[in-house]
Amino acid sequence: MGISLSYEEFRRESIFFIVTGPSGVGKTTVMESLLEKDDRLTYSISHTTREARPDETHGEDYYFVGESEFEDLRDRDGFLEWAEIYGDYYGTSRKEVSAIREKGLDPFLDIDVQGAEQLRSDPELEAVFIFLAPPSLEELEQRITGRGAESPETIRKRLRVAEEEINRIREFDYLVVNEDLGETLDLLESVVKAERLKV
Repeated sequence: MGISLSYEEFRRESIFFIVTGPSGVGKTTVMESLLEKDDRLTYSISHTTREARPDETHGEDYYFVGESEFEDLRDRDGFLEWAEIYGDYYGTSRKEVSAIREKGLDPFLDIDVQGAEQLRSDPELEAVFIFLAPPSLEELEQRITGRGAESPETIRKRLRVAEEEINRIREFDYLVVNEDLGETLDLLESVVKAERLKV
């Protein structure tokens, strides 16, 4: 008597992928490329109080909100995690992540190390934590400087924070060094595939 098996009957319903890494490491570029290749992955859009950059759109890159609106959501436990970074608030909406998971899709979230730490401490939240690292701090400095958007003082601050974050890599499930975009995407796809094969 034959037995017919499919991945779907054993697959976890929804896998929460969390990507963390220093500012300027290329998280947005990498995630956008990966999302184009995988229909099951969906970007979880964060809330922030910072000003939108010229190339950013409300509701696509972030939900850009005022401080009072953010604090109201936070005080009503509307965020899975939130943090203040360089004077601005960032947070992951519970509602946003739940809506993605209810569709059977895999939320993909880009947050900082502080936010990842909060999510890791939530006993009910099963997630896969990926650290995206630069090949070196020198390379990271070149990338941040190349943006032309930050002052020298802000760049120095970002690099200090990056060094602290890199020292916490062992707290994550996976490490991917973003040296070559094609190779980085291959490695991230491997992580996603491996997690989907777990039963």
